[in-house]
Amino acid sequence: MKLEKKDLLGIEELTKEEIELILSTAESFKEVSERDIKKVPTLRGKTVINLFYEPSTRTRTSFEIAAKRMSADAINISVAASSVKKGETLKDTALNLEAMRPDCIVIRHPVAGTPAMLAGYLDSAVINAGDGAHEHPSQALLDILTVREKLGRIEGVKLVIAGDILHSRVARSNIIGFTKLGAEVRVCSPPTMMPPGIEALGCKAFTDMDEAIKDADVIMMLRIQLERQKSAFFPSVREYSRLYGLNATRLKKAPKDVIILHPGPMNRGVEISPEVADGPWSLILDQVTNGLAVRMALFYLLLGGPKPNYPRERRKPDRVSFDEGDAA
Repeated sequence: MKLEKKDLLGIEELTKEEIELILSTAESFKEVSERDIKKVPTLRGKTVINLFYEPSTRTRTSFEIAAKRMSADAINISVAASSVKKGETLKDTALNLEAMRPDCIVIRHPVAGTPAMLAGYLDSAVINAGDGAHEHPSQALLDILTVREKLGRIEGVKLVIAGDILHSRVARSNIIGFTKLGAEVRVCSPPTMMPPGIEALGCKAFTDMDEAIKDADVIMMLRIQLERQKSAFFPSVREYSRLYGLNATRLKKAPKDVIILHPGPMNRGVEISPEVADGPWSLILDQVTNGLAVRMALFYLLLGGPKPNYPRERRKPDRVSFDEGDAA
């Protein structure tokens, strides 16, 4: 089976079979990172550009290492040192990069819908590395892989996603991905940080953390994204931590074999305590390891075969949400 897509724009567009294909391919690539020489020639001669409009450490580094381990050439572009600072539009930046004939552009952007817009204009493959509060598909895929490795299944797993649901693209992609594979997904946050109608994605909404986690198999803690908040959503960080933070005392209210995830970066002592983040329940570093394998799999599946003969004329985007500041 092949991934019959030019781009990866979101978990929402993937079928259950396509998710399984990506996960099984990622599992086969994990072995590469255990070798003395951590490289395979699969994508020799291919070029990957990482175009990040937001700060990122683990995601951008993970995409860069994944490309290099497949023997592709990886170029990182930081907006702070690009022509964007001279007033160039996103479209012009992308078209000029496209003129240098890369094979893939990995983009992170604060506005939802930006990767979809670029995918409509570019012949290169486009991978969404996070757009606003819309989607972060590679993060959801690595989270699913991590849980499946530990528990041996996704069907029937009770997953709690707790924290800043309102501003989280990770939450949205994980809700969609885990429910597609048959998990029971719960989201938990203060009412002010719970998107209206979130249940339409197939999850259950909780505002009581103790109630949400009492029979959970997996707890995924989310960072409070203060940089995306335009007003206060809770009285104080201390109160938020007391009501929604995960510490050793609260963890006793969950099953003893529960596992803990966090997509990072963590606010230690706020949404998660150090003893939980570093404890035996935590798979946080396993998530990072699996992220590399998932991104190698995506490059392989999107770039590994013959390049389709796309028409040279620019295609029109069929899905654009480009309202500046829109993080929905």
